Amino acid sequence: MNDNEAFLSQLQAILPQDRLLTDSPQLSTFESDGLTAFAVRPLAVAMPVDEVEVVECIKLCNEFKIPFVARGSGTSLSGGSLPCENGIVIALNKMNRILEIDPVDRVAVVQPGVINLAVTRAVERYGLHFAPDPSSQQVCTVGGNIAFNAGGAHCLKYGMTSNHVLAAKVILGDGSFVELGSRSTEHGGADSMGLFVGSEGLMGIATELTLKLLPKPEAYFTILIGYASVDAAGDAVSRIIEAGLLPGAMEIMDRIAMRAATLGVGAEYPAGAEAVLIVELDGSVASVAEEKRLLDSLIDPSTTVGIKVAQDAADRLKIWKGRKSVFSAVGHLSPDFIVQDGVVPRNRLGEALREIAKISQETNVMVANVFHAGDGNLHPLIMFDGRIEGALHHAESTAARIVRLCISLGGSITGEHGVGMEKRQFLSGMFDKESMDTMKQIRIACDPLEIANRGKMFPTGEPDTLSLYGLHPLEKQGIASRM
Repeated sequence: MNDNEAFLSQLQAILPQDRLLTDSPQLSTFESDGLTAFAVRPLAVAMPVDEVEVVECIKLCNEFKIPFVARGSGTSLSGGSLPCENGIVIALNKMNRILEIDPVDRVAVVQPGVINLAVTRAVERYGLHFAPDPSSQQVCTVGGNIAFNAGGAHCLKYGMTSNHVLAAKVILGDGSFVELGSRSTEHGGADSMGLFVGSEGLMGIATELTLKLLPKPEAYFTILIGYASVDAAGDAVSRIIEAGLLPGAMEIMDRIAMRAATLGVGAEYPAGAEAVLIVELDGSVASVAEEKRLLDSLIDPSTTVGIKVAQDAADRLKIWKGRKSVFSAVGHLSPDFIVQDGVVPRNRLGEALREIAKISQETNVMVANVFHAGDGNLHPLIMFDGRIEGALHHAESTAARIVRLCISLGGSITGEHGVGMEKRQFLSGMFDKESMDTMKQIRIACDPLEIANRGKMFPTGEPDTLSLYGLHPLEKQGIASRM
């Protein structure tokens, strides 16, 4: 019996047969996450139902030096939940209970496999909601949101996931147990939760999370404004911010993104618009009315090509359905695409978009732009056909130019999707060696064997992800069909 066989034999003693997947057809589901260009078949998939089983799985991984990756719904767009070579997946989907709702303290205690939107649905009867709202909130898990510090359209006003997680019970990469943060919003000492949120699974697995809840806004005002250019939409954003107005959300979609949403969900946009700006105000009835008056004064009718104001909740949902459908709807325009999420300073948005258009033209790669305009978080969708040999590599090269552009403009390589596998080679462009060494030392303190999500985030000196994991499945299929 070799080491892997011995490991699996002991893993079978921890988990029942129906919660330990080892057959090839079962494992294929877990080969990729939302970054489907890369795939690694895991050694096994463990599906624990409680903290005790998570601890036993991690301790066994340490004993046999087997790497592991925690996974929720697999919606990561950076390869963050891609399986490790010769490692296992610890799937947390069955740890999906809301353990406590306290409407007085405005907290919810949940397991990591709880779906993001399920939290709001569970607490809305108390007039509360969970503010982070990534586009995949109907399927993504809270554990994954915390691993990558997810944002969403309303992060401009309400902040990222890190602003809404108070405490966590965590099993570190070495199998030890720690409690981070506290239920109180007023706690002293080091910000341990701030360290853990966004660590992309390199420190361990959270098994219980205490979330901060906010009162549901009393009123909304949602408006969609068409512009003849993306620059004009960007200028409108600058005017709104400079005036001191802080909307709940501000989103921009370009013509290609609008076309995708129209094809995908039947969204409707003003004729002749090259870009649309979605602005949403929320709060008390009085505050929204006052902010609406200010917003009206900032919209120059001479620069717009059409305006749609949501008249009721159904209209509001239609506007947001179009925006939040873009990632999936792009499939109507291209069989494959890569989503980037670089960040640039707000005052350089126009410059960034002009440069992205130039890159698209030079590379002959179609790029759709949809982004959180208020905080400069870009989401360019780089389209390609994986059935064409070399197309993925060409798209990756285009994406790399956009990432480097964000760094050169004083921004970041990621706003909410994480570094994962996809952008690890760009990390040294943002941080000096001393900073990266400090990050690594923290990781090793939590996981001496570096088995928790091994190979992610930090440059390794290995070939990039494309060379390491080979062709996209569709590229393989296309080559095979020509043989």
